[in-house]
Amino acid sequence: MIIGTHSIIYTKDPEADRKFFKKLFKLPSVDTGDGWLIFGLPDSEVAFHPSSKNDKHEFYLLCDDINAFIQQMKKANVKCSKVQTQPWGHLTSITLPGGGKIGVYQALHKRPRNPTHSSKSRITMAKRSR
Repeated sequence: MIIGTHSIIYTKDPEADRKFFKKLFKLPSVDTGDGWLIFGLPDSEVAFHPSSKNDKHEFYLLCDDINAFIQQMKKANVKCSKVQTQPWGHLTSITLPGGGKIGVYQALHKRPRNPTHSSKSRITMAKRSR
């Protein structure tokens, strides 16, 4: 049964981006060897959007208050893009030291309740799929 997600962000400077993530967001992490950090993330969700191509994926961080997030980034000398308001949320992005950008948004849509890791929820999810 699914217990979470593992996201990969490809970057030209993974060491700089790992240090940036660790310092800025203070997420728990494990070192799998030689400074290769894997970060724990809070609750997540996935959506499927139409596209003319397969194998195109995007990664966003979710926040509960986009303006507070931007103020925190400003204090850390991290620039955010201008906020775009979409029907689904308020969107900004930050640029990582490796040059890549990560979107951050405050959802305006309903968010799904995340399943727990208990065996009871696994049985419930299995029954629903029948």
